[in-house]
Amino acid sequence: METLIALAAAAVLITFGTRIVHRLNAQHEARIAARHYSDPFPAIVRPPGHSPHTPAEQAARRRAVGTWP
Repeated sequence: METLIALAAAAVLITFGTRIVHRLNAQHEARIAARHYSDPFPAIVRPPGHSPHTPAEQAARRRAVGTWP
């Protein structure tokens, strides 16, 4: 009889734990979905001259380094 009660209590605890984990995951997913990480802040604007350089501009800025003939 005691074994049956222990097994029932373990099953109830496992069920309770899985329900808590599923609810926490759902809350976390909702929190992530509400946040747009890739959107820049609207008030932040890059000053002139600080935008990413094109490949042609990057090649023009490179200089030879070293003593290789």
